[in-house]
Amino acid sequence: MINKSIKSNFISGFLVFLIALPLCLGIAKASGFPPIAGIYTAIIGGLIVTFLSKAPLAIKGPAAGLIAIAISAVEELGGNDPILGYQLTLAVIVVSGVLQILMGFAKFGKMGDMFPISVIRGMLAAIGVIIISKQIHVIMGVVPESKSPWGLLAEIPHSILHLNPKVTVIGVLSLVLLFIHPYIKNTTVKKLPAPLLILLLAIPLGFVFNLSQQHSYSVGEFEYAIDPSQFLVVLPDSFLSGITFPDFSQLLTYTSIKYILMFALVGSIESVLSAKAVDALDPKGRVTNLNQDLVAVGIGNTIAGLIGGLPMISEIVRSSANINAGAKGRMSNFYHGLFLFLFVLLAAAVIKTIPNAALAAMLVFTGFKLASPKEFKKINSVGIDQLLQFLTTLMVTLATDLLVGVAAGIALKVMIELVQGVKIKEMFDLKTQVSASEDGLVIKFTGVASFINYLKFKSLIDAQPKNQKIVLDFSEAFFIDHTFLNNIHNIQNKFMKEGGELIKTGFENHHFQSPHHLSSRRKITNPYLQATPQYELSKRAGIIQNMALVHELDFEANLSPSFVRPYLSAFSILSRLRRAKNFILGTREHYSFMICDITYVNVSDFSTETNTATIALIFNIAKGGVPDFYTKEKGDLFDFVTQYDFDLMPKSNNMPFNVFGNNKQLVDSFFTPQITQLIADQPYSIECKRREMLIHKDWEMISEGESLEKMLDFVDQLASEVVKKRLEEAQKVK
Repeated sequence: MINKSIKSNFISGFLVFLIALPLCLGIAKASGFPPIAGIYTAIIGGLIVTFLSKAPLAIKGPAAGLIAIAISAVEELGGNDPILGYQLTLAVIVVSGVLQILMGFAKFGKMGDMFPISVIRGMLAAIGVIIISKQIHVIMGVVPESKSPWGLLAEIPHSILHLNPKVTVIGVLSLVLLFIHPYIKNTTVKKLPAPLLILLLAIPLGFVFNLSQQHSYSVGEFEYAIDPSQFLVVLPDSFLSGITFPDFSQLLTYTSIKYILMFALVGSIESVLSAKAVDALDPKGRVTNLNQDLVAVGIGNTIAGLIGGLPMISEIVRSSANINAGAKGRMSNFYHGLFLFLFVLLAAAVIKTIPNAALAAMLVFTGFKLASPKEFKKINSVGIDQLLQFLTTLMVTLATDLLVGVAAGIALKVMIELVQGVKIKEMFDLKTQVSASEDGLVIKFTGVASFINYLKFKSLIDAQPKNQKIVLDFSEAFFIDHTFLNNIHNIQNKFMKEGGELIKTGFENHHFQSPHHLSSRRKITNPYLQATPQYELSKRAGIIQNMALVHELDFEANLSPSFVRPYLSAFSILSRLRRAKNFILGTREHYSFMICDITYVNVSDFSTETNTATIALIFNIAKGGVPDFYTKEKGDLFDFVTQYDFDLMPKSNNMPFNVFGNNKQLVDSFFTPQITQLIADQPYSIECKRREMLIHKDWEMISEGESLEKMLDFVDQLASEVVKKRLEEAQKVK
C-alpha cells in the first residue's frame, strides 16, 4: 500500500510539474519579476513548505491572483527602474511573509469565512481583467504605453494595428487551443494537460519563426523586428546566479506598508479559501489545519522573498489537477517541486525556447476564467444586492487597487444591510439559543446572522459533535446574509461525512432577495407584505413536475443535498457535488430509482467551474449477480470515473462498447445480449458500484421533454432487465 501511494504521488507530482512549469514562468513575467522567480517559489513550496504545512493534497506555488499586486508594487516602488522595483518588492514580500506567520499563530486561518463571497469574487474578477489588459498586448508582441487597466484596455485597438505577425500567430493559436481543449474528443490528446499542449505547439513554432535570432522580416509593405530577449523566456546563466536579495531601504514608506498589507491579506485569504476548496475535493475527506497552513505559507513567502521569488499560496487549480491525477498525500507537492528543480538544473535550454506569447495566452485564458460572463450571471442569480457588491469591488479595484476595492465592496454590503433595517451593533452580536430535541440539538437565531458574526457561530458549531442532527431555526432571525448561508452549506458536507445532519428551517416569513436557495433574506415586519416563496418553480422544474405526474411518479423541486449523497457514496462525483434539484422519484417492485439535476465542481488545468448535469440512479436492486463496472471509454486523466487497472471486455461484435470491471466472470455473466443491446442503443455512460447504478450523458444537462422521457424509459428498461435476469437465476437455483 505504501509503495502504491509513492507511485501515485510520484506520477501526480510529475503531471502537476508539467502544468506548473509554464504557469510559474508566465505568472512571474506578468508580475514584473524575472521568469526564474516563479520557479524559485514553486520549488520552495514543494521542497520546504510540504513538510511545514502537512496539507494533504494542496500544491504550493505562485498564483495569478497576486499578479495585480506584484506588478503594481514593482511599478510604484521602482518608478522607472524595474530592477529596483523588483528588489524593493522582495523586501515587502519578506515582511508580509512574517506577518502571515504571526496571523497563523494568532489563528487568523478562519478569516476567509468572514469575507463576503461577492466581494471576494469581485476582487478575483478585477484581477482577471487586469491580467487580460496587460497580457493581451504580449500575445501580439507589442509593448503598451499605458500602465492602468483602463488605459491598457483602451490601447488594444492600437496593439492590433501594430501587432507582430509571427508572435501573434503563436499567441493566438495558443489561446485558441486553450479554449477548444475541453471539447477535444481524441483520447490521446485529451490526456495531455493543456499547458503541455501549448508548449508542444509554441516551441516548434518559435523555431520555425526563428525567434531565437535577432532579425527583421517584412509582410507586404510593413517591416517587423524579432528580439529574442523580448519574445522568448530569459533565464540567468545558472540556477544560483538568478538569486536576488531584497532591498529594505524603503520598507517604512507608505507605499511599502500598503503592499505589505495587500500581500498579507489578499494572499492569506486566497490561500485559506483555496485550501478549503481542496479539502472539499479530497476523496478521503481530510481537513487542513488552516492556521498551521498559514504559518507554513508565511515561512515559504519569507524564504521566497529573501532569494528573489514570488509570494505563494495553496493554489487551487494545480491542486485540483493533483487530486484528479491520483495523488494520495502531500508528497505529490514535494515531487512537483523536485521535478521543477531538476528541470531547471538539467534542461534550462528548453525553457529558453518558450515564447512569451504562449505564456501570455495561458494568463489571458486564466484572466478570462476569473472574469467570465458566467461569474456575472451566477452572482446576479443570488440577488441584486450581491451583484452590486460584486460590481463595486470590481470597478473600484480597477480604478484604484485591490485593498481599496475590497474595502469599498464591504462598505457597500454594510450600507445595504443598514438600509434593510440591520443595526451595526447587531452585525457583531450573534444571538442564539441552544436547546435539546428528541434526536439532536436546536439552535435558534433571534437577531442577525451576518458575515461579521459568522466566526462566533463557527466556534459554536465546531464545539458540537458532527454525528448528530442539528436544526438551525431562523424563524426569529431578522436578517441572514448570503455569506452566512453559504458557509452553513459547506458545513453541511462535514456533517454528512460523519453521519450527522445539519438542517436549516424557519424561512416561511422571510423575504428572499432571489429564488436562489442561498440568497440573503430578511424577516417581514410589515403585515401587508407577503413573504417571497422559498422556492419558485422554474420553467424546467414545471415541465419535469408535469412529466412525473403523467408517469405517476413523485416530484420534488428542492431537497437537501444530503438526501442524494448516500446514494452517491460509492462514486467519485460525490466529493464534487454542490446542489441537487428537480427530483423524479420512483419505487418499483424490485428496485427504486431517481433522476435529478445536480450542480458539481468541474476542474481543468486553469480553473474550477461549477457545471450542471442530469443523472439517474438505480438502487435497492436484489443482492448478488450485479458486478462493479463502468462502460465509459478509458481515457481522460481528469475524469470523474475511478479507473480500473485492466480492460475486461474491449469492443467487439458481441460487446459494442468497452466495459471495465474487477470480476471478469461476473461481468461476463451479467451482460446478457438483451442488456448489452439496450446499453449500446443509448448514449449514456453507466457506472455501477455496490449494486447501485449511476447513469449520465457526458456529464451534461439533459433537456426536458423527449430527451428526459428517453432517460426515464431507459432507466426503467435497464432496471427491469437486471431484475428479470436476477429472478431467472434465482429460479434456476431453486
